[in-house]
Amino acid sequence: MSDHHGYSEKDVQREVSELEAQSATAARIFDLRRIIGGLFVVYGIIVTIAGINPSDTDLDKAEGVNINLWTGLGMLLLGIFFLVWLKLRPTPPTALPEEERGQ
Repeated sequence: MSDHHGYSEKDVQREVSELEAQSATAARIFDLRRIIGGLFVVYGIIVTIAGINPSDTDLDKAEGVNINLWTGLGMLLLGIFFLVWLKLRPTPPTALPEEERGQ
């Protein structure tokens, strides 16, 4: 069965190239550093805002330490670290060996 259902070798290679490009784009979009960094920044902002004006009962529970403020700032710094790391060391595109590309 050598019937290719109307696809030429050039059509197949073009389709493979398009799929490789889409795969590389998806890998960059769903990089865990982006997801983790983004979530830590968002939650860090929320917790920091909650810690800006703590109530006396919250401070008494934590023995005088403003836990929300310090935890929020720590989360914010960690999230920024992940996003800077992503910016400085982006995910390299995957290159297929020459024999797999059909050249």
